[in-house]
Amino acid sequence: MRRYKFIIVSGLAAAVLVGLVSPGWADVVQDAKLTASDAAEGDYFGYSVGISGGYVVSGAYGNDDSSSDSGSAYIYYKDQGGVGNWGQQVKLTASDADLGDYFGRSVNISGAYTVVGAYGNADNGGLSGSAYIFYKDQGGTNNWGQQVKLTASDAAGYDFFGKSVAISGSYAISGAHGNDDNGASSGSAYMFYKDQGGTNNWGQQVKLTASDAAAGDFFGRSVAVFGSYAIVGAHGSDHTGIDSGSAYIFYKDQGGADNWGQQIKLTASDAAEVDNFGQTVAIAGDYAVVGAYGDDDNGSESGSAYVFKRNGDQWTQVAKLTADDAAAGDRFGYSVAVDGDKILIGAYWDDDNGDGSGSAYIFELIGETWTQTGKITAADGATGDMFGASVDVSGDYFFAGAYGDDSNTGGSYVFSTTPDVSTLALLILGGFGVLLRDKGK
Repeated sequence: MRRYKFIIVSGLAAAVLVGLVSPGWADVVQDAKLTASDAAEGDYFGYSVGISGGYVVSGAYGNDDSSSDSGSAYIYYKDQGGVGNWGQQVKLTASDADLGDYFGRSVNISGAYTVVGAYGNADNGGLSGSAYIFYKDQGGTNNWGQQVKLTASDAAGYDFFGKSVAISGSYAISGAHGNDDNGASSGSAYMFYKDQGGTNNWGQQVKLTASDAAAGDFFGRSVAVFGSYAIVGAHGSDHTGIDSGSAYIFYKDQGGADNWGQQIKLTASDAAEVDNFGQTVAIAGDYAVVGAYGDDDNGSESGSAYVFKRNGDQWTQVAKLTADDAAAGDRFGYSVAVDGDKILIGAYWDDDNGDGSGSAYIFELIGETWTQTGKITAADGATGDMFGASVDVSGDYFFAGAYGDDSNTGGSYVFSTTPDVSTLALLILGGFGVLLRDKGK
């Protein structure tokens, strides 16, 4: 009897082990195409996207609800309107929405909180910018009410605060790449903490700048935060030639408690002019990803992305990623996202379904190697959709925006991994085959 049980486990364990290393174990399928309930041309829905668990947020900075380009964002829930339905739960707008705010130009979501950037807000001068934090149960269950409006302590015109935003747990970060502290458009970023200055106050904790800041770096054009680490891109940095680009990692307690000091500056091992390394950044766990859409390995602006791994307080480049069908002008790396052992990289000028139809590529950590395991495109992909201009990943779900869809009305797409039924059946049958042979002995 003991031998009988052992063989059942062995058969199923073998199935699982084969599945973990077999590219055929899982398929990626399109679960839903999301559009706004009040969609209109020129809304650019999907220009920014975020996903966390069963919730997604999609920005539509061209929405005209309050006036031209005041902007909006939409939250969807996986089981809204039925199991697995991904129905719209709420539409977000700013409490003080105004002309040209571009609310929704950037979005991010973490658990019960979402942050939306409005870089065109003019509270402190034209394009000084702002950002808004919404809480899922603010004002009622699943209401997603506005909790606070964020602005920089030293806000000024043309700072573009809010053109990039990110949130993780109790921390939110906003870039202001037009800030001039260290020269015109040297850039900065601001870290906010949920209980700074009072419960749920989301007060500014620190202002971040690069240790070697210079004019035209555009530090803050991209930002990401995860736990105690933040990463800020500076794609205009001239470290290895004009616009070769760089990125900076900050640690919460570097230089003192809650100091958010710079831990390291990241550059590509093969950096070159106009790579625009740092145009996009992502961070999760021990990995950081930096996009370089201007990289020319496979033709002009074919693009690439770089993966860095943390070991203690050191961050080392462990991979350079390119698409298996890379071509000139694809701009692979224009958007990047990472979660656990998965990376999603957008190539919004890929032309599988027409010029600028766009695509995104899935990479997974297999052993110690980041390997491309899939490519996703929209089921209704068409010329000019710009699918992949924004991407995010959470667990087994992949999310990509296509702001150019339907005359710039825009759309966004949810994909998920599902078991490859044929492979799964063979593996299970293989396990039972071991079992049956044993019983016949």
